[in-house]
Amino acid sequence: MHTSMDKLYEGVAARGPVCVGLDTDISYLPENFAQAGETPGESIFRFNTALIDATKAVAGCYKVQIAYYEALGLDGLAAYAKTLAAVRAAGRPVIADIKRGDIAKTAEMYAKAHFAGEFEADCITLAPYMGLDSLSPYLPYAEKQGKGMFILCRTSNPGAKDFEYETLADGRHVYDLVGDKAAALGEGYLGEHGYSSLGLVIGGTHAEEASEIRVRYPQTFFLIPGYGAQGGKAADIALYLKARNGGVVNSSRGILLAYKKQPGIAFDEAAYHECVRMKEDIAHACDLL
Repeated sequence: MHTSMDKLYEGVAARGPVCVGLDTDISYLPENFAQAGETPGESIFRFNTALIDATKAVAGCYKVQIAYYEALGLDGLAAYAKTLAAVRAAGRPVIADIKRGDIAKTAEMYAKAHFAGEFEADCITLAPYMGLDSLSPYLPYAEKQGKGMFILCRTSNPGAKDFEYETLADGRHVYDLVGDKAAALGEGYLGEHGYSSLGLVIGGTHAEEASEIRVRYPQTFFLIPGYGAQGGKAADIALYLKARNGGVVNSSRGILLAYKKQPGIAFDEAAYHECVRMKEDIAHACDLL
């Protein structure tokens, strides 16, 4: 089966590993961008579509963080649904950053909501800390439709060390336990390019264990947050890739707000330039390995 991870792999191979994060807050829009009579959600969607059009030639994929849209109520959720559809209509993979972590029937409903219907995405993010039964309701969508999941493993925030770095009795960290169980579960869902439909969120801000993590999970595709605004450097990010592939590197504010660092350049053109700069930065770091 040609899976969503296969789509991501092919997107990276064709256009590079940049994942454009459409975590769009109304305050990110240029001054006077909103049109008369336009709702905040409509303005955000128009901004998003301009960014998609401008960057789709140099973006491996897109990620849409649902919280920014939920905060605007029904107006925002309409913009969320239309943004997901716009990315898919452009022929690019889209990751819905929803971080769900419930079990049983609730998880079944989350799976139905985000793998079908108006909120359909190619991949979603999941929080596994209630156990493997918080992941199992999503697996039928991986089996039957090739849908993908990125499971929070070792994240990019400073608080990752509060729990994820705790040492177990066997010497592993908690994040190792999560990654090992996810990798084992994902062995039954391999795509055409050898990557499982169960990927991992591996933050790019802690590079100490990068090479070990990449070797430990050879069949796992990574969603790598933390580049740019959170402090992740290209030299660190490159360690998580495998032959320039095997992961996508998210940047949200760095791309959405690139126009503020490029005076006189339109916001969509500035976003394109930032994607190109980021892509070349990571490629150069890969060349140095």
